[in-house]
Amino acid sequence: MAKKVLLFADVGIDDTIAIIYSYLTSEIDIVGVVADYGNIPRENALDNIQYVRSLFETEEAEGIKIFSGAEIPMTAEVPEFVPEIHGEYGLGPITPPTAGENIAFENFFDIVNVIEEYKDDLIIVNIGRLTSLATMFLLYRDLMSEINEYYLMGGAFWAPGNVTAVSEANFHGDPVAAQIVLTYAKNITIIPLNVTEQAIATPEMINYIDQVGQVPLVKTLVDYYYDFYKERNPNIKGSPLHDVLTIMAVNHDEMFTYQDLPVHIVQATEGTERGQSIADVRPFGSLEEEAEAEVKRHRIAFQLDYPSFFNRFMTVMTGEQFA
Repeated sequence: MAKKVLLFADVGIDDTIAIIYSYLTSEIDIVGVVADYGNIPRENALDNIQYVRSLFETEEAEGIKIFSGAEIPMTAEVPEFVPEIHGEYGLGPITPPTAGENIAFENFFDIVNVIEEYKDDLIIVNIGRLTSLATMFLLYRDLMSEINEYYLMGGAFWAPGNVTAVSEANFHGDPVAAQIVLTYAKNITIIPLNVTEQAIATPEMINYIDQVGQVPLVKTLVDYYYDFYKERNPNIKGSPLHDVLTIMAVNHDEMFTYQDLPVHIVQATEGTERGQSIADVRPFGSLEEEAEAEVKRHRIAFQLDYPSFFNRFMTVMTGEQFA
């Protein structure tokens, strides 16, 4: 039975591939997408997701609710966008044909209706900044406690960040929101950068998907993404699919090695350490934690079984069975 997912996304290239993967697999049923600022401005993210939804001309796709999410972080800063990585609309070189049109979308507060409809059957997956999700905890803490599980793409543990030497983009973009979610959400699984960077889609994989798959858009998007990564690191073998891997984690625990650890997000307003995700591996914890009845821990992925990722990703994206 497909798992019901409410997706929070800033709808860049890897977010879009994750949405396409979710549509093609029978294991995921996306019931709503909250489009946020992050890789691109919120209004572009809304244009993008409307276009991607239109590619799948089915009642199921048309039934996916689109919510207008956060426009700025809780730090009150003007966000910086990365069109050089994801393109102006998060679709690489593609501009949605409906860009700039006044397309209808759901009010942010109608997210409550989705949660009340599915309650503990619902899984929230956040693959962008955490501002909108944190806002829900500030306004509806009791309601959010009814959610079954949370999956977050964010953080970097004992590995380099992609914004600073130690910080990953989603946590760095709004460290206040990240800490709120980690403080109040239950049953969190974190899929961090040090694992998602192992989820490489090689050009050969993407070319084959383009030949036999159902969505021609994939090659255009991932080739654009790969060009950026190759320029930054000529030795990279393909494009890391951060957000696809996070969606896959909902159904495939066997692909990962996990540890349950306390996590703290550095709240500095500037500097290298801003947004750094720190996991406490000390078996005795801190003195403050010892005084508490229970220390909150989060499940963090540390290793990826790449052959399992490859087989599952290629099976879904091509419609063929990979061993």
